Amino acid sequence: MGRPYVVLSCAMSLDGYIDDAGQRRLVLSGEADLDRVDELRASCDAILVGAGTVRADNPRLLLRSSGRRDSRVARGAAPDPLRVVITSSGRLDPGARIFSTGPRPPLVYVSSGQVAPARDQLGSVADVTDGGSPVDFAGVLADLADRGIKRLMVEGGTRVLTGFLAGGLADELRLAIAPIFIGDSRAPRFTGDGCFPWNPSRPARLVDVGRAGEVAVLTYALA
Repeated sequence: MGRPYVVLSCAMSLDGYIDDAGQRRLVLSGEADLDRVDELRASCDAILVGAGTVRADNPRLLLRSSGRRDSRVARGAAPDPLRVVITSSGRLDPGARIFSTGPRPPLVYVSSGQVAPARDQLGSVADVTDGGSPVDFAGVLADLADRGIKRLMVEGGTRVLTGFLAGGLADELRLAIAPIFIGDSRAPRFTGDGCFPWNPSRPARLVDVGRAGEVAVLTYALA
């Protein structure tokens, strides 16, 4: 079964948290790292997040740089990568920024039993697709490949990152480490519990160590 090349991208604190427990989104990246992420987004055909990220962060998932958007158009690509959301329930606010901004509607994969109500709620602002029951990440990748997606960036949150890693469905991990501690077990972590292919007997391979301002950026080969 073919699938896109999958790059996981995540920013976390020194103690492994991707947010704090507050109501407002915690921005872990500085300007230099945000620009690095924008460059990575521009290199991909699609960006995928889970419903929790849409609810918590209300992202647009559009490129910040008009120059990168112009470069994509010049090489025959869409101005922005396709935006993809995975959700079990389909219960998302149709007024969220991911649905109200951008030149084309996001692709939303919903568990089989919730496709009809999700289309009633989101059908005017998104392309709602049956993702299986429960949503099958490998099946989602196969469908994206059929749609011409060759390179996919996965940005979170915890459940989605855990699913891709535990399922052995990631080729590369870009991990940004912010110079702060969260120290609150109520906050979401980079991953949850899982049986991961990379362990003490088979570690992931570190291929690059970089810096974006005060943020350390580690790149691991997972394939």
